[in-house]
Amino acid sequence: MTLHTGRRADHLLAELEPSVARLLDRHLGAAREWMPHTYTPWSKATDYDGPLDGQPWQPEQSALPPAVRDAFIVNLLAEDNLPSYHFEIATRFGRDGAWGAWIHRWTAEEARHAEALRSYLHASRAIDPVELERLRMRTVQSGYAGVQPSIAHGIAYVTVQELANREAHRNTGAACGDRLGEQLTARIAADENLHMLFYRDLLADTIELTPDTAVTALADVICGFQMASAVIPGFQQRAQRIAAAGIYDLGIHREQVLLPLLRTLRIMTRTDLGPTGEQARDRIGHHLEHLATRAERFSRLYRRLQAVHARPAP
Repeated sequence: MTLHTGRRADHLLAELEPSVARLLDRHLGAAREWMPHTYTPWSKATDYDGPLDGQPWQPEQSALPPAVRDAFIVNLLAEDNLPSYHFEIATRFGRDGAWGAWIHRWTAEEARHAEALRSYLHASRAIDPVELERLRMRTVQSGYAGVQPSIAHGIAYVTVQELANREAHRNTGAACGDRLGEQLTARIAADENLHMLFYRDLLADTIELTPDTAVTALADVICGFQMASAVIPGFQQRAQRIAAAGIYDLGIHREQVLLPLLRTLRIMTRTDLGPTGEQARDRIGHHLEHLATRAERFSRLYRRLQAVHARPAP
């Protein structure tokens, strides 16, 4: 990560402090307490091998389709990397005042997600627990290092990432075929939505303060966006299977993440941009067209593959 910690960054942080305080108060009024342990099917759980001399995990014990297992693994391991995210955000935004209060509240809420997902998956024997733990160790040891070069870039990135997280969790639950799993992922998605609303409206205030700088930062983030989960070992292969199953793909990213965000922020209709901001907006428009082309190409490919797999054996 390259941090801009000079006078300009400090000035923007100070200017945004009242917005952070206001949005934090709104968030605390909207957030609903929930308990991770209530989403675990304890009555269905059985002992694993090891000190309890239970039954080792076997693939046939999982009722989840393979792509849904991939989605749960990616979502959980992304949540497991919370220590790195906290470090990145606290280093960038600071730990004092309203900024610090928000960062610690956000971290506390995010920590519930991994706890609830892991308990649900372990109790229902939906995932190989040995593979999962080994992947967790590798992921957290690798950590996550942000590459956003400014405060505006950081705010833009977390806005897009939180909205993507919301869709990823929600769609995983909808595809899992289990009522409790769907309820859990919907509960996590509700948290992610509130986090997105905080950052989105903070980004809106940043745009009002410095339109060209903020829209340029948003264009950089959108055009070069990579999920925080991309650091997970084997991410690309899992992401392809997740996309092929329609859980999260380029089309969903464009239609359910980018377009609603751009509409709410009025990016494509603003009249307060200078030449730099106009150029950034043009980049966003070209990227949306490129995403649409790629999404359609992959959709045709996945449909062909599904048709091949659906054919009866000779």
